[in-house]
Amino acid sequence: MGRKKQGNGRDSNPKYAGTKVYAGQMVKAGDIIVRQKGSRVIPGKGASMGKDFTVFSLTDGMVEFAERKGKKIVQIVPISQ
Repeated sequence: MGRKKQGNGRDSNPKYAGTKVYAGQMVKAGDIIVRQKGSRVIPGKGASMGKDFTVFSLTDGMVEFAERKGKKIVQIVPISQ
């Protein structure tokens, strides 16, 4: 006999949260930078937040992480041609 699962008997799929692009890496407009639950990382210049708290880039450039007032901020620094 199989062993009975504990809890509600349903197993949810993994959500693959976390940082997808790190500081110093290049991104294109629309690239996902951070997948998260809640606003742990907030967007700065050149970035925006989706309704599920995903931080993504609005412009092409290099990713930069900073801290302001105790909050982690991600911003996109445009690369001049």
